[in-house]
Amino acid sequence: MNTKVAIITGASSGMGAATARVLANNGIKVMMAARREERLQELCKEINNGGGEASYKVTDVTSYADMEALANETIKTYGQIDIMINNAGVMPLSFFRNLKVNEWEQMIDVNIKGVLYGMAVVYKHMEERNEGHIINFGSIASHVIFPSSSVYSATKSAVKVLTEGMRAEITPNQKIRTTLICPGSVATELSNTITDTSIFPELEKLGNKEWTPLEANDIANTILFAIQQPPNVDINEMIVRPTAQSL
Repeated sequence: MNTKVAIITGASSGMGAATARVLANNGIKVMMAARREERLQELCKEINNGGGEASYKVTDVTSYADMEALANETIKTYGQIDIMINNAGVMPLSFFRNLKVNEWEQMIDVNIKGVLYGMAVVYKHMEERNEGHIINFGSIASHVIFPSSSVYSATKSAVKVLTEGMRAEITPNQKIRTTLICPGSVATELSNTITDTSIFPELEKLGNKEWTPLEANDIANTILFAIQQPPNVDINEMIVRPTAQSL
């Protein structure tokens, strides 16, 4: 595992930061990308002081030029890209009737374009090396639609289609794997992007307080599991949620 190099978007907090720590602790070199440089600096220092190997690049995933620069910087620093983890995402849930158009556009830009750009900037490199692993973050919301989730669920459904679509195009001779991670309830900052407070009573009706959310490390360990499979094994999709989660 210590010869592998991974890019992780959305690495400044939550599941992205946890994944960076877990992969680095298992000998994988990590290039972390996010917009909050101070957090990236702190995490980079923590990993390197702990015996891992990490670098970072401030990146806006909605910019193709930024994502291209991220891929190029990773190759310049480490010589290769083995794993691309498209984790960056936002979740400003809202009732459709409230017409939060700006938030819809933000979700489309980050959750769909950000993933698509991430896949695009590493694909040729992986194709030339004839190996690689693209791991995209979907959501349980692509499987279960609930009031206020329509646009968010649509963006995560798009990620599912993009991931499976790439897998369908990979030829038998290509050693490129694709994995879709669909987390359920996880204790992260993701819900901080919700501005439509009118949705909370509805979410409570769905029983969102009946279970304890997973920790970000639970998802990070799931990703490590997918990466550690032998080259002939491709885990295409994993739904990971609290045992008691009914949604």
